[in-house]
Amino acid sequence: MPPKLPPLQFVRSVLKSFMAESGLEPRLLGGNIRVTNAVYGRVDFELDITEEHTNRLKILHGGTIASMVDLGGSLAVASTGLYATGVSTDLNVTYLSGGGKVGDKITGSAICDKIGKTLAYTSITFRNSKGELAARGSHTKYVTQAVKAQESPFVPPEGAEIANEK
Repeated sequence: MPPKLPPLQFVRSVLKSFMAESGLEPRLLGGNIRVTNAVYGRVDFELDITEEHTNRLKILHGGTIASMVDLGGSLAVASTGLYATGVSTDLNVTYLSGGGKVGDKITGSAICDKIGKTLAYTSITFRNSKGELAARGSHTKYVTQAVKAQESPFVPPEGAEIANEK
């Protein structure tokens, strides 16, 4: 059995799995997204905005933010010790200020508000490079199979690629 990991390394390992196994995240976010901090129930991350993340007005596309609500909610669930993070049942985004333009950085904080045997509820906030609240979202996930599959919290499955500690 692989060793128990600290939350930051565990969440970065889950992100690494998303980038290796998913269809959307590596194409949309690629190497431009980073987890900067993770503790139990909370993950902080940032995205360097590139042209692929923008709309025809050359500003951050709302779909990019919606995708980061989805991923951020999943990483918040991972920060509770689950490697598999369930499936989405509900996702909501409210756009409040411009997220930025190419060359800017947007930061996100994702919190797992509650996790039970069936559902996990998460909330995500985004700040633009001016420090303004750019968007907020919520993401509900069905986690029954993920909870059953996790033998021990913060222990990745056999064969999982482990992220560096730094």
